[in-house]
Formats: sequence, structure tokens, C-alpha cells
Amino acid sequence: QTSLSIWGWGSLGLVLFLVTFGPFAIFYFAFYILCFVGGGFVVTLLFGKSNSEKYLEQCEHSFLPCTSVGIPKCIEEMKREARPIKIDRRLTGANIIDEPLQQVIQFSLRDYVQYWYYTLSDDESFLLEIRQALQYALVQFSARSKETDWQPYFTTRLVDDFGTHLRVFRKAQQRIAEKGDQMKDQAEELVDTFFEVEVEMEKEVCRDLVCTSPKDEEGFLRDLCEVLLYILLPPGDFQNKIMRYFVREILSRGILLPLINQLSDPDYINQYVIWMIRDSNCNYEAFMNIIKLSDNIGELEAVKDKASEELQYLRSLDTAGDDINTIKNQINSLLYVIKVCDSRIQRLQSGKEIDTVKLAANFGKLCTVPLDHILVDNVALQFFMDYMQQTGGQAHLFFWMTVEGYRVTAQQQLEVLQSRQKDGKHQTNQTKGLLRAAAFGVYEQYLSEKASPRVNIDDNLVAKLAETLNHEDPTPEIFDDIQRKVYELMLRDERFYPSFKQNVLYVRMLAELDMLKDPSFRGSDDGEGESFNGSPTGSINLSLDDLSNGPSDETVQLHAYISDTGVCNDHGKTYALYAITVHRRNANSEEMWKTYRRYSDFHDFHMRITEQFENLANILKLPGKKTFNNMDREFLEKRKKDLNAYLQLLLNPEMMKASPALAHYVYDFLENKAYSKGKGDFARKMDTFVNPLRNSMRNVSNAVKSIPDSLAEGMTKMSDNMGKMSERLGQDIKQSFFKVPPLMQKTYSDPDHCRVAAPIDDNVDDNIPLRVMLLLMDEVFDLKERNQWLRRNIKNLLQQLIRATYGDTINRKIVDHVDWMTSPEQVADAVKRFRDAFWPNGILAETVPRRDKAIRMRTRVAGKTKLLEIMPDELKHIIGAETTRKGILRVFEMFQHSQLNKRMVYVFLERFLETLFPQNKFPELFNKLHSRSKQMQRYKQRLHSTQAPSLQK
Repeated sequence: QTSLSIWGWGSLGLVLFLVTFGPFAIFYFAFYILCFVGGGFVVTLLFGKSNSEKYLEQCEHSFLPCTSVGIPKCIEEMKREARPIKIDRRLTGANIIDEPLQQVIQFSLRDYVQYWYYTLSDDESFLLEIRQALQYALVQFSARSKETDWQPYFTTRLVDDFGTHLRVFRKAQQRIAEKGDQMKDQAEELVDTFFEVEVEMEKEVCRDLVCTSPKDEEGFLRDLCEVLLYILLPPGDFQNKIMRYFVREILSRGILLPLINQLSDPDYINQYVIWMIRDSNCNYEAFMNIIKLSDNIGELEAVKDKASEELQYLRSLDTAGDDINTIKNQINSLLYVIKVCDSRIQRLQSGKEIDTVKLAANFGKLCTVPLDHILVDNVALQFFMDYMQQTGGQAHLFFWMTVEGYRVTAQQQLEVLQSRQKDGKHQTNQTKGLLRAAAFGVYEQYLSEKASPRVNIDDNLVAKLAETLNHEDPTPEIFDDIQRKVYELMLRDERFYPSFKQNVLYVRMLAELDMLKDPSFRGSDDGEGESFNGSPTGSINLSLDDLSNGPSDETVQLHAYISDTGVCNDHGKTYALYAITVHRRNANSEEMWKTYRRYSDFHDFHMRITEQFENLANILKLPGKKTFNNMDREFLEKRKKDLNAYLQLLLNPEMMKASPALAHYVYDFLENKAYSKGKGDFARKMDTFVNPLRNSMRNVSNAVKSIPDSLAEGMTKMSDNMGKMSERLGQDIKQSFFKVPPLMQKTYSDPDHCRVAAPIDDNVDDNIPLRVMLLLMDEVFDLKERNQWLRRNIKNLLQQLIRATYGDTINRKIVDHVDWMTSPEQVADAVKRFRDAFWPNGILAETVPRRDKAIRMRTRVAGKTKLLEIMPDELKHIIGAETTRKGILRVFEMFQHSQLNKRMVYVFLERFLETLFPQNKFPELFNKLHSRSKQMQRYKQRLHSTQAPSLQK
């Protein structure tokens, strides 16, 4: 009842309210209440705020200390204008270096800092501080460079690092060759194997992470730059982390990393090689050799595509007259190149690659090199010597060589003795006694009953020689009869020279003499015949064997005459050029072509054939040289007439029949290709100068190892008591054979795992030039694998070459050259090249897009062709053509891997810093920076596992 009454009264009140005030009265009522509450809140807030401010003001004056004046002053200082900071622009003390260096600093700050810094602040004091810090570091770097002796770095450490890098690469190639076809990716496998060999050789460091991981490379450069800043910057600037980090990033990521990437790019290196030898024109034979030896399908396809493109262009030309013959020759050349590329690609894809030497050995006919030529040729003799040692006939060869050396030495000593007798000096008995002792030494060593091994020769001749030695004075010709018999024995005995011509060593000798033509191109797998020696321009398509038999075929006729002459200007050099028209007829066809030769080509050809065929020297007379006015028209016409007469006499059928082997030289000279010269004039002059000494050293070297001590002492005394000329000769012989220089004979404790410079002895005469030349030749051409006789011969020839060319001033010349390289002019030139490369015309160079793969492959082919072309023939004559070719191609192949190039750049950089800062323990620092190497960790694990059993025992 109570609840009903409440709801009733409430409902009644609501109805009366609505009837009295209307339905909107309820909204007005709510609005009045809201205004009342809001007004009360506003009044309370205003009153509380005023009271709170008064209270806080009272508390501040009564309890807190006074406000500091530093903040207002700092604000006032910031509002003032920044005063300019004076920077000394002197860096190195040389204006020609300071100017480009300042530009490099300015460009670096502009392109790496200013472009984002000005979006944050207009204050330039920070930029000026960075510039000042950089300049201070450069000043310290310059001062340290001036105090450093750079000669050991350039003459020893640089060569050692390059040679060691090449040695590691060569051993990595050998390991991969031993694995055969087990590898999947040859390039990746080569890189991994390379760093395995590096850690085995270096023992304490391996740079695989820095060279293969971009992240680790950036970290290494950051750490290295921070160490350099610690050394070069003042302590206060180095403690400023913000500025230090900025400078570190600019140096590492902005300068060093792009520079190292560019220097390590194989394509950049190939372009630089071509640019370095840009004055040399590409030789067709060298180019074809590269194609035939290439094992890279990408190179062959790139050359083939370019040849096909040029072929289409030539076929689209509309020509007539004389130009049509030229275009036909070019088309034939391109077709031949395409055919060779196709054949080579098919062989590589089918896996039918065959060793040229093994194939030639089984092929049959080979060029014949007479024994007398083998015995006087540096390269050929070493192969014959190896074969004779295998068959047990080395005693005969060593006897022949020892007698040659005895004869040369005895003749020279007797000539000196005669000259001294004319001057009134008498030493006849003493000299003859020494010669008798030397002759008895040869007899005891090779011919007596005690000799082991003994030369098997007619006992009557030996007895006659013994009687002559006992009763007569020795002469230079005392051993001639027995030597002649030994020569005939080696020539005719089936165990020696005849069997040598059937041995693989003979084929390798031909390859080194560049007389072995690759027989793999005589026929392709599909049965289509090719001629390796074929000329695609329509000239002679014959092999060496066919050439040697050419004159005997009466159906083949060859005629040639000089049809025209002219004067050419090539890079400022003016010379006469003779156009030779050649006709070749046989029973089925007739060919005609033109080839072009200079007078120097005629001269070299004449010298070559007269050296091989001595009887021609009295028959063929080449027109003489003329120094002045040799370009006159009248003179050229006269020389043309004389050269024509020379050619007609040379091509006379009776002449060709009298000397059948002459055909090869004639055909090679008249073939439509660039003429490959033999020895140059300088080489021939050097041969004339050093031949007597060289022959004596070459002929005695191996045999003298076992000559009794009495003979060595006798020859030493004999040389000590003669004139100055004989004394110098005796010293050379003694140094060459009886006292082997440590540079050539010092053995390693572990030759397979040591640096190149390990055997160097600083006490050797002419150490600097010999160190540079011998170390490079040893590693580039792998001469350590050859017999010691050849290496001693090369060393002696290099000594004679250095002394004949420079005398005793070679060390001073090298020092002067190092000083020139580090002179202000050269340093300024290097800084300018760096500036122009990174900021051409003052603008930051854009990232060069990677060139097309085909272009890069063709650049590789061009680079290899250039390198093979500039190799001097004198070098081939000393160490062999095949060894020279393999060595040059090995060096070129080493530069075709960017990871390996980075390793070499970092090694050079590390050695540079170790030389520049010898007191800062950089070797230990680099060992720590490279300590995370995976190869290094594996090597330590293997080393620990191999040492653990021995320690337990």
C-alpha cells in the first residue's frame, strides 16, 4: 500500500507539472541544474589558481637558491653570430699536393655530410671542426710518410706479397686439378681452396671473411679507420664520439670501400691492362692462340657472337673492285674464327678436352730437332738432360759438356798466357801444370777404371789419351776424338737420341721451343678437317710436317715478288712497307694473296735462316741498311729491286732442294699474317757478348758437381794467376759452379708452405735486382719445378744482363726510382687521378653500371692477347715458349676473381700500414681483426687434432 501511494502521488505531480508548464519544461529544468554546477566549478578553479600562485611565490623566495647565470649566458651566446674558424690549408708542405687534397676534403664533406646536415641545422661550426680534424690527420700522415724509408717496401715486401699471393693461387689450382671432376662450382671451389692454402702458409692469419662477406668487410674497415684516427687525431678530438663516427664512416664507406671494390674488379683490371699496353696492336696469331687455349665457354661465345655480327655487316656491304678482295679476306677470317670457337665449345661441353702434349705424342709426325742444336740450346738441353738421367746415360752427356767447358776455358787461358808472354811475363810451366791437373780430373772422373759411372768408349782411344796426358802438354783439343765418339754414340744409339725423339719429353721440348702445333684442330669430332696452322685469309693451309715436305712435291710451285712499296706513319714512327704478291700453284688449284713486310722483317728473316743454314750466308746477300735519307723514292725503288732479287734467289727450286728444311721458314715469312720476329738486335748483341761465358757455364754446370776437389782447386788457382780478363772469368766460373750462391740453392724447411721471400739472403751481390727478377720469374713461370741447371743458367744470364745494361749502378737506379715514385709530383698526380675518378668535373661520380657479360668476356680475351703479344722473344728463348705462355696466362687468370683480388689489395694495405707505423704493433692488430676467420678456426682444430696424439704419447 505504501509503494502504491508513492507511485500515485508521483504520477499525479508529474501530470500536473506537464499540464502547467508544458512538455519542454523538463529540458529547461535540466539546463538550469547544469549551469548551476558549471558556475560553481569555474569559481572554485579561479579562486584556487590565484591562491596557489601566491603560495608558490612565497615558497620560492623563502626556500629555493638563486637562479644560475650560466643558462642565460649560454642562451645569449647562442643568439650571437658564429665567429669564423680559421683553418690552415697547408697539409704536406707541397702546394701541388695540398691543392688537390683540399678539393678531395671539400668534395667529401659536401657529398657525404652537408647534403643532410643542413636539413637539421644552419650552424657550420660542426662541419668546420670535422674539416679541421681531417686536415690534422693528413698532416700527421704526411709527416710520418716523410720519415719512412720506402725502399724496402717497394723492392722487397711488395714483391714478396705479390709472389706469395701467386704461389697460393698456383697451389690452389694444383689441388683443384687433383680433385678432378668432383667439384660443382669451379670458381667457388677455387676461392675456398685458395684460403685453405693461405692459412697453411701464413699460419696466423686468414682473410677469407673480409674478402667474401660484405658485412665483415665493412666492419673490418670501420675498425681499421678507428685505429688510424686514434693514431692521427689529437686525444680531445678522438674522444668526441659523434665527430669520430662521422669521420670513420666517411673514410670507410665513402672512400676506402668504393676504392677497394674498384681495384678488385676483374673487368677494371682487364681494361687497365689493355690501356697500359694500348700502343701495341693486336696480333692475329696471339688472338687465335688465346681462342684455341681458352677453357671458358663464355669467352668463346662472346667472341663468336661478335664475329657473327661483323660477318653480317660485311656481307651487307655493296662493294666492287679492289675492296671486294679485302672484304672476302675479312669474311674468310671471321668464318675461321667462328669455326674454331664452335669446335672449342663442343670439346669443352662434351668433356673431351685432351692434353695437347699427350695428343701430339700419339699423333705421329713431329718436327725433328738435330742433336747438335739441342746441345747448344738452353731450353732443349734441359729436356735432353732429364731424359739421359732417366735412361742412365747422363755420364755421356756430362762428359760432352765438361769437355766443352774445358776447351773454352783452356783456350781463353792460353790466349791470356800468350799475351802475357808478349809482355815479357813467363808463367808457362805453372799454367800448363794447372791445365794438366784439370785434364787429369776429367779423365779420372769419366774415363778411368775408377770412374762411376764410366763412359763406355773404345779402349784404344782411352789408352791413347792416357799416354798423351802422361807424356805431352795438354791442349784444348786433347779430348776431341773421344768427345766426337761420345757424340756419335748419343746420336746413333737407340737408347739415347733416337728414343728421345719418341719420348714425351721430346714433345714437351717442342712445345717449349714453340715448334709444336696443336693437332687437336686437324680434325673435329664430326669429321670436318681443320688445319691448326691454316690461314683464314686464303694463304698457306699446311701443318709443319706438310711444310717441311713442300718443296719435294713438284706439283706445288711458289712464286713471290714485291709489287709495290710505300711509306707508313704509325704513332709518329715512319717506315717503308713492301707489298709482296705471292702465287701458289698445285695440280688442282691456284691461290694468290698479298702480304706486307718491313725491311726490319727481311733483316730478321735473313738473320734467322743464316743462323740455321750457315751455307746460305755466302749465297744470300741482303741489301744493307741506310741510316739517313732512307725514305727517298729513288732509294726505296732501288731497295725494292734488290729485295726482289733476294726473293727470286731464295725461291729458286735448286736452293729449296739443297735445304729442304728452309721451306718452313720461307712459307712462314710469306704467309698473310703479322710476321713474328725472332731474337732482336739487342739479344743478338748480348749473345755475342756473353756466349763464351754462357757456353762454358752451361756445358760444365751439372758435371762439375762431381769433379774432384783437386780439379776445382786447380782451376781456381789457374784463374787467380792470370790477367784481369781471365781473373774475372775465373771468378764468374767459380761463383757459378764451385760456390753456388745461397739465393739459388738455399733450401726451405717446408718449401710447400712458406712465403716467397723465405730463402732470400741479404749478403748476395746485386741482391735487390736479382731478388725482384728471380722471385717474380720463379713464381710466374714456376721455375722451382724445373731442374737446378736451368735456374742457375737463368740466374747467370740475368747477372750478365744487369751488369751489361747498368753496370754497378743498378742499386742506385732502383733507389732513385723509388724516390721518384714517392716524389711530390708523383704523389700529386696520384691524388689528382683519385679526385678525377671519384669526382669528375667536381661532381660525385655515379655508380658505373656493370658492363654486359659479353663485353666483359671479350675484354678478357683482348687482355690475354695483349699480354701474350708483348712478351719478348728473348724470354721465350731463355725459359721456353710454352712455359712463358702458361706463366702469363696463370697471372692473368689470378686477376679474374674479385675475392682473390681483394685479398691482395688488403695485403698491400696491411704491409703499407706496418711500414708506415712500425711502432704501433699493426701485425698483432691484424691478427686479432682476422681472428674470426672460419678457415683459421678449422686450421687450428686440425692442428690441435694432429698434435693431441703426440702429446698423449
